[in-house]
Amino acid sequence: MSHASGSPQGATGGSAAPPSPYKNKAIGLAVAAAVGGFLFGFDSSVINGAVDAVQGNFDIGATLTGFVVAVALLGCAFGAWLGGKLADRWGRTRVMFLGSVLFFVSSILSGLAFSAWDLALWRVLAGVGIGIASVIAPAYIAEIAPAAMRGRLGSLQQLAITLGIFAALLSDQILATVAGGAAQELWLGLEAWRWMFIVAVVPAAVYGILALRIPESPRYLIAAGKREAAKKVLATTLPQGDDVEAYIVQIERTIETDKKLESQASLKGPRFGLLPVVWIGILLSVFQQFVGINVIFYYSTTLWQAVGFEESQSFMVSTITSVTNVLVTFIAIALIDKVGRRPLLLTGSAGMAVTLGIMAVAFTQSSGTGEDLRLDGSWGVIALVAANLFVVFFGATWGPLVWVLLGEMFPNRIRAAALGVAAAAQWIANFLITISFPPMLEAFGASIPYLMYAIFAALSFFFTLWKVPETRGVELEDMEGVKVDRHRRGTADAT
Repeated sequence: MSHASGSPQGATGGSAAPPSPYKNKAIGLAVAAAVGGFLFGFDSSVINGAVDAVQGNFDIGATLTGFVVAVALLGCAFGAWLGGKLADRWGRTRVMFLGSVLFFVSSILSGLAFSAWDLALWRVLAGVGIGIASVIAPAYIAEIAPAAMRGRLGSLQQLAITLGIFAALLSDQILATVAGGAAQELWLGLEAWRWMFIVAVVPAAVYGILALRIPESPRYLIAAGKREAAKKVLATTLPQGDDVEAYIVQIERTIETDKKLESQASLKGPRFGLLPVVWIGILLSVFQQFVGINVIFYYSTTLWQAVGFEESQSFMVSTITSVTNVLVTFIAIALIDKVGRRPLLLTGSAGMAVTLGIMAVAFTQSSGTGEDLRLDGSWGVIALVAANLFVVFFGATWGPLVWVLLGEMFPNRIRAAALGVAAAAQWIANFLITISFPPMLEAFGASIPYLMYAIFAALSFFFTLWKVPETRGVELEDMEGVKVDRHRRGTADAT
């Protein structure tokens, strides 16, 4: 692992934590940026409580309903790509604000939708806003955080996502209960399912206000020629005793090198048209989704009713799963800067493969297909326990760590753009898993989908073992590229 000469702080995992004022400032900025993750999680799950009412209200079939559920993810893919492009032109905080505006507007319009088609359009608009937020948050946190804290602060993105999922499930249940059902009228002549979308204006507004108040990324400021502004930001976030001027000079040196290597500022590379490090980011994103985590959250109520739970019970199980997802994220926050990224990813891959395999076996004992799928006896309990253990392994490893790695593993000159491409791939993978599960469930039962997810989890283990570098404690300026050697796995070398 090489480090640029003159680095003002050693890039080692054992670096002393910043004194409280500096730590608190960095944490505060990371939390503000991670509100975008809350929107991400909220939007991902808010449709869960509204889907049946939407289908009944607009009298649409299962295929169109599935499309309305999943189409937002295509908007997210476009938003992730667009956010990566705009972040280098407008800055991180301005793009955050744009994402909040898009989500705010789309939440209101989704609640006022008059047909399935315009609802799908507003869901796409919401997706663009969420996609933007999903890219900017990890990039901003990586660029604002001291190296010794970067993993923990980067994990706040996933914590915010899990809290957003839980908040969406909780608000859906409260609104449906107050109205006497998601399809029943609640306030101002609007049904409860419409208010499920409208309440999202609250976190959207909070995110927009925070985006206007937090400082811009120092690395973007220096690239834009605003040296003194960058110096002020770094002075409040770096550990006491660190030479702020040395950091400034190091970033300037990196930017100057980037200008000389303008031709290398592109994502294009010799392997299938992209740089190897970009492919690593894309595959990390794809594997994170192809293990099927969002099937648990998007179709949780339907899935657990198939296991044999009543509607009210299945909501309780979904809530337990969501709370579990929140709690286990703290495991990642506690370990990521101590243990490192690769060991956690490998543990997660192995655990997910085993638990998904158990679920696949359990569902071979089911009867019926589609909505009539049933899993009786002790197999229902086994499937429930395995599903929650799967959430534990995912939530403590692949959930937060992929976002951390995407925020830190790319060279400065391509970080925002490469993160945008990787996040777009993640959203497309999410879309494919989401839209494919209902027809697979109807055609084959749940066993085949879970077997497929188990296989992808096993493949993610070997991908991590062979290709994913260890970035713990490495300064962003020292991460000029990622080069993984099978004989020296986990090294991050300057290219």
